[in-house]
Amino acid sequence: MALFFLVFGVCLLVVGGMVIILMSTSTPRYRTEPKDLLVLFDKALSSEVSETEWNTIIDYPIRHDEYLNGIRRRAAHLMETHGRHWQIAQGKPLLNADGQAELQALRDHLAAHTALRSR
Repeated sequence: MALFFLVFGVCLLVVGGMVIILMSTSTPRYRTEPKDLLVLFDKALSSEVSETEWNTIIDYPIRHDEYLNGIRRRAAHLMETHGRHWQIAQGKPLLNADGQAELQALRDHLAAHTALRSR
């Protein structure tokens, strides 16, 4: 009977400890910042980005900043319009020439806006 209470107490301690730990931690959150988009655009312009990395950042809505969400939506539209998913494996750019030019303009616009905002 003493062994039963010992096992029951240890199990209760372990399960109770896990419940307390899980209830005291919060859900991790990822916030896309302007620097994250600039790095992604630079990688895309130099043909170093994978489609998975592009989709991970561009397909995730940015709820804390409407301006950044607009930039993200414009980049997603560029991918829909000018994207070449099938040629990434061959080492070719993510976007065609028109898409590269538009992405460069979008990147420059975001960099200028970020510089103005940081002053």
